[in-house]
Amino acid sequence: MLKRSFPIVFDACCVFNLIASGCFLKIITAIPTQIMIAQTVWEEELINFDRFEESDRLQLDESVNNEIIQIVDFESESETDLFVNYVAILKDDGESASGAIAISRGWAIATDDKQATNLFRREKPNLEILSTPEILQYWAEKNKISDQDLKNVLKSVRVKGRYSPPREHPLANWWASITQN
Repeated sequence: MLKRSFPIVFDACCVFNLIASGCFLKIITAIPTQIMIAQTVWEEELINFDRFEESDRLQLDESVNNEIIQIVDFESESETDLFVNYVAILKDDGESASGAIAISRGWAIATDDKQATNLFRREKPNLEILSTPEILQYWAEKNKISDQDLKNVLKSVRVKGRYSPPREHPLANWWASITQN
């Protein structure tokens, strides 16, 4: 996980979950590659999201202003066509834009959406797809986060982000073991 050096396109769901963690900047600055957000996701889902607390909004804005996160748009007609095709299937602009950009450019994608993950794996089997649990596990291991601090982060993601990994997720047992201790 996170061993390659190409960018990762973050879908809104992963951004929301990392913001919900209470450690957004610490987590994203631990990722050893450039983080991208599709302009569609930024404009339609993140820029006016009203569940953010002011401090969360400031961290997100700071990460964009300092280019920790870059906002990217479609660069070609083929990317736009891919986006339109994905919207027809997924019925979601955010996941569709993120997937079109990642697949077209050979980048990784971070999403927790099961339908999008299944579609993108069919479209490009070697696409690196990351999830909130994988990102949080990477951050915790890299930074030697204590079990208690990690438990608090995961609980914040569950409560504020309304996310827990599904039972079939490869890290569901890891998540459960941390939160139940």
